[in-house]
Amino acid sequence: MEAESALYDADLAQTLANRERLNANSNLMHWYGELYREMFRQEPDIAAKTVLEIGSGTSPLKRFLPNVITSDVLKLDYLDIVFDCHEIAELPDIADHSVDVITMTNVLHHLKDPLAFLRGATRKLVKGGRVYATEPYLSRLSYPMYKLLHHEPVDLSIRRPVLNTVEGPLSTSNQAMPHMIFFQRPDWLAELSDCYCLEKTRISYFTSLAYMATGGISRKFPVPGWVYKPYFKFDRAVGRTLPKAFASFFTVCLTSRGEA
Repeated sequence: MEAESALYDADLAQTLANRERLNANSNLMHWYGELYREMFRQEPDIAAKTVLEIGSGTSPLKRFLPNVITSDVLKLDYLDIVFDCHEIAELPDIADHSVDVITMTNVLHHLKDPLAFLRGATRKLVKGGRVYATEPYLSRLSYPMYKLLHHEPVDLSIRRPVLNTVEGPLSTSNQAMPHMIFFQRPDWLAELSDCYCLEKTRISYFTSLAYMATGGISRKFPVPGWVYKPYFKFDRAVGRTLPKAFASFFTVCLTSRGEA
C-alpha cells in the first residue's frame, strides 16, 4: 500500500511538472492545437456539445475547448471530475447517454484494460456519440524511436490488450496496445462490435517528427515558431501521405450504437 501511494504521489508530481513544461513550450502547444482542430474536424458544432475528456492531467484541451468536462484518476484541483475511467459506466456525476463526445490523447495505452473502458464508455454516450482517441502509431520510422528512445515500453508480444501490473496511473503503460487493437488484432477490435458501429470507424494519421521537434513534454528545443510552424505543415503532410513509413500518431473515431 505504501509503495502504491508513493507511485501515485510521484505520478501526481510528474503530471504537474509536465503540465508546466507543456504550457511553456509554444511549439508543443501549437502541435496540440492543430491536433485538436484536425481531431474534431467532423464535429463542426463541438463547442455546443457535451464533451468529456479522459486523462486531462497534462492535457491543454480546456484552453482550446472551454466547454470540455475534464477528468483524470489523479486528484488535481483544476479538474471537473476525478475518477477511474474503468468505472465510467457507474459514474454518478454524468447522466447515462448524455455525452456527445469522449476524447483522450495519449491515454489509452496507459489504461489497464482499454477494451473494458471503451465498452463502459458507451453507457454515457448518446446514440451515435463518438470516442476520439489519439495514440502512438508504429510506422517504420516511429517504431524504433518509441522502442529505443522513449521511456514507455512497446510490447508487441502481449496475448491480451491489458496491463498485467499497474504501478501508477502515469508510470505504467504499453504504447503498442492501441496500435495492436486497431491495426493488428481485428479479433480484439471485434469485441466492441456490439457497442460500436465498427463499419463507421475512422482512422487518420498525424505528423511524423513534428512532436519530437518540439522537445516533447520532457524538454524544450530552441526552435523559433517561424521555423517550426512551416515545418509542421510539411511534416504533417508527410505523415498523412505515407503513414506506414513516417506517421508517429493516429486518431481513431468510434461511433456508439447507443441503447438497443
